[in-house]
Amino acid sequence: MQKEQSKTTLFEETPVPKAVMTLAIPTIISSLVMVIYNLADTYFVGMVNDPVQNAAVTLAAPVLLAFNAVNNLFGVGTSSMMSRALGSRDYDTVYRSSAFGFYCSLFSGILFSVLYTVFRTPLLATLGADATTTAATGAYLHWTTTFGATPAILNVVLAYLVRSEGSSLHASIGTMSGCLLNIILDPVFILPWGFGMGAEGAGLATFLSNCVACVYFFVLLFVKRKNTYVCIRPSMFGFKRQIVLGVCGVGIPASIQNLLNVTGMTVLNNFTSSYGSDVVAAMGISQKINMVPMYVALGLSQGIMPLISYNYASGNSDRMKKTLVFSARASISFLILMSICYYLFAGNLMMLFMKNESIVGYGTQFLRAMCFALPFLCMDFLAVGVFQACGLGKMALMFAILRKILLEIPALYLLNTIYPVYGLAYAQLCAELVLAIAAVCILARLFRRLGKRTQSQDSL
Repeated sequence: MQKEQSKTTLFEETPVPKAVMTLAIPTIISSLVMVIYNLADTYFVGMVNDPVQNAAVTLAAPVLLAFNAVNNLFGVGTSSMMSRALGSRDYDTVYRSSAFGFYCSLFSGILFSVLYTVFRTPLLATLGADATTTAATGAYLHWTTTFGATPAILNVVLAYLVRSEGSSLHASIGTMSGCLLNIILDPVFILPWGFGMGAEGAGLATFLSNCVACVYFFVLLFVKRKNTYVCIRPSMFGFKRQIVLGVCGVGIPASIQNLLNVTGMTVLNNFTSSYGSDVVAAMGISQKINMVPMYVALGLSQGIMPLISYNYASGNSDRMKKTLVFSARASISFLILMSICYYLFAGNLMMLFMKNESIVGYGTQFLRAMCFALPFLCMDFLAVGVFQACGLGKMALMFAILRKILLEIPALYLLNTIYPVYGLAYAQLCAELVLAIAAVCILARLFRRLGKRTQSQDSL
């Protein structure tokens, strides 16, 4: 009873601004640390001052992004299922859902490693690696994928499971522990005064840090075993129809969304690789700098998902709406401020990572183009977060298809024809502008429907 009360107070009684901050701030900080760790790879590899090494990290990015397909399938899907079951007070489903998500992600990580290792050569060519960049890209992926896929996936999925019951701080500490270790190890493995491994060293540091993050979560679950709904006992794992459909109904669309992101990034990398390693490196660096505000918005949308899920399942649509409105105001204000800063200081930010004049020149233009999309991106992320939290996987999938297949990828082809090289960076703006308008319209309809449902229940 005490465990139940401690888990539900945050979702039901805490004032909305405080509840949002309690859940979102640790998630945002965790997201920022993840960005910093991504930037650390780029920063320390950049210190080698070899565009080929920087290009290798950029070309490998779609493979690491593909991990998110599994993370979303069993992380987002399971956490949504767990939070909704908590809202319905169906605790057996919470336990069984967490075990299902954990073991499926474990098996998927192992499968990912095997498939990459078997199909390594054709995959590197598909990623856009050529005779110059294949060796460095392959060395980076050797550690991050052949050895590192399972710990990389498990540490993210475990964070989702822990966050689903409101333990956002513990989830963030686990994620951050690996990221901070990675930042410490990067210079040791990458730079000439250390092991001098370049991009391969960045991959090794990532592998070791993900292993440490997994250890943290296993220790946490053991210590809190009597006060947590996250269960990884093998006896609770099974393919119960209700759980499989509940997890996959949200997880599969979220997974497809990330696979489409991988497709979009691969298409972009193939465009940039045709212009040489300087353009590839510049696009990669500017994208990672742009990830800072993006991950803040993403962290906010992920942080409030348990609150949205719980109140959706318990029928409290008014609390849901207040949560969304408060989050949207905070996110949009922050992103507008960041857009202004990025536009004014794009060149200075690029020079932090690479002194090469050509790369800085390309990257400055790319970053200025990308920052225009940031304010619109907020509504896209929040809408998808609400859809996933409420089990509306088809709506999230519709947004993913609209973003990549119908908007962003065609825009890459069109803008590169109209404005070669530099036009590529404006494709995201075209997509997010349309998605922001669609998000506002669809969310307004959703809350009108939920309001009518609440009124009809009250009248009974």
